[in-house]
Amino acid sequence: MKLSTKGKYGVRALFEIARNYGKGPLAIREIAVRQQISLSYLEQILHRLGKAGIIEGVRGPHGGYELARKPVDLTIGDVVRALEGPIALSHCLEPGVASGCYQADDCVARMVWSRVGEKIEEALDSITFEQLLRQYPGKDREHPAPRKRTAAAGKGVC
Repeated sequence: MKLSTKGKYGVRALFEIARNYGKGPLAIREIAVRQQISLSYLEQILHRLGKAGIIEGVRGPHGGYELARKPVDLTIGDVVRALEGPIALSHCLEPGVASGCYQADDCVARMVWSRVGEKIEEALDSITFEQLLRQYPGKDREHPAPRKRTAAAGKGVC
């Protein structure tokens, strides 16, 4: 399983919004600058997170985005599923696919990938944004300074 940039950037964007929790909405441009995410790509991500009920958009001159739930009630798993869909390590584990597989009921590989997927979901669901906020190494700084992009930096995007 490989997480796409959509999932990675979604977690980073949500982290910024969570850092602002209780202080009002955070402007999309501010999120984009702090996390160095393209504004147009970030709009798509935030739109999907809004449709999933994870964030709420606030219109107006002081508008932006804020969490629809408390950081303690929002997990990494919530964000990943909203942006990436169900966590399935094998094609046969995707919703509705197994019914078309003649070996679905007695496939040992399917059983293994299913159990591994369950553990991954447990892990993602065990990490809340509240925990991330408490553990963030830059928590003493108000906001991280934007880093300058280089050709090499684009290869290790997290």
